[in-house]
Amino acid sequence: MQEYDIIVLGTGLKECVLSALLSQSGKKVLHIDKNPYYGGESASISPLEQLFKMFEVPAPAKSLGRGKEWNIDLIPKFFLANGDLVQILVHTEVTRYLDFKVVEGSYVYKAGKVHKVPGTEEDAHASDLLGMFDKRRFRKLLHFAQNFNLRNPRSYQDMDPHKTTTRDLFCRFDLGVNVQEFTGHAIALHSSESYLDQPCLETIRRIRLYSESLSRHNTSPYLYPLNGLGELPQGFARLSAESGGTFLMNRAVDEIVMNSSKVEAVKSEGKLFQCKLLICDPSYVPNRVRKVGRVIRVICLLNHPVKNTHEANSCQIIIPQTQLNRKSDIYISVVSYAHIVAPDGLYIATVSTTVETNNPEKEIQPALELLEPINQKFVSISNLLVPNEDGRNSQIFVSSSYDATNYFVSECEDIKGMYQRITGTELCWGRSQRHQSHTSDED
Repeated sequence: MQEYDIIVLGTGLKECVLSALLSQSGKKVLHIDKNPYYGGESASISPLEQLFKMFEVPAPAKSLGRGKEWNIDLIPKFFLANGDLVQILVHTEVTRYLDFKVVEGSYVYKAGKVHKVPGTEEDAHASDLLGMFDKRRFRKLLHFAQNFNLRNPRSYQDMDPHKTTTRDLFCRFDLGVNVQEFTGHAIALHSSESYLDQPCLETIRRIRLYSESLSRHNTSPYLYPLNGLGELPQGFARLSAESGGTFLMNRAVDEIVMNSSKVEAVKSEGKLFQCKLLICDPSYVPNRVRKVGRVIRVICLLNHPVKNTHEANSCQIIIPQTQLNRKSDIYISVVSYAHIVAPDGLYIATVSTTVETNNPEKEIQPALELLEPINQKFVSISNLLVPNEDGRNSQIFVSSSYDATNYFVSECEDIKGMYQRITGTELCWGRSQRHQSHTSDED
């Protein structure tokens, strides 16, 4: 029987990040994946014919170009340029395996039309989302958030960030309902209205993060890797392998062996691998997770940019829940040949949201209408799964499913939470500018 400190089941992004971090700290790590490819449920699919086969759709039309030029993410998500995932990439130096390109625009839906998100004082001045008085008030809020410093009470402007609600913060700056909506959902990136009655500290932090990320590249606060997200788990897997991690791909997992209430080993194709703890995604331990919702995703192949996005080759669009009388936002991500994920002149737009009714496709119809005409679409509905326990007793640490958002925020929280429970220490990193050399503003 072979012995390891840690066995990791699956090569999703979260599992590969944790594997790399723990391998670097000297742990003996074994990766087993039932799939022949990296990425798990968030894999990148290429060639295009493979995606058609996966969704049981007839072969692609010749107008979609050569299949091998497509690289399609099943769960596309953007990076905030100053966000946690970029910090993790820099901290681990996985940036040396990746190249990024700035996403060209950030947009919000209002009254049936797409509008540019005004993330700077200059944008606010030019925005058709804001009236004359709103522009001044919104600029004051931005200025307040950008200059806020938790260690400097003078920057609080007589508000207690731990007690003042976000609703009260917005009232303090006399922001109208429309301004509150795009600020809360398209800048602070809250996915529900509950944030309004929570302490405003988190919203201030999120507005500041958006502003800092936007200031790095000006066109939008988001980055996306060339060749798609499939490069990410592979980059972390390479890092893990450099530190002694072992990978067994395309291999069935027969059984997770327990000793009393703790994990002892993993049985794979008749062979036993002993371990002290186990990390895995929900698909490997269906009896240890519960369903908390469903997510619909629709991958759309287009031969044109999205209307009202200034012919952007890539962009993010958020439809705030109140615009469609929903409880959750709808997200649209658009990438294209500019990120080397599609043939020249072709685009990949993915619509996603949390399912609220028995007719999920009808829920996202307004988003699909923004993308018309659509050459081909692929619809998937998946369960949103979370672990039943934190893993400390069983030493089985299970990641949560990927949510409906199209940016990396909850995923980073999950990684940091799992790391803290596994190691007993907080995942920290130093701020660095090094990743700027791996991004490009050029077309």
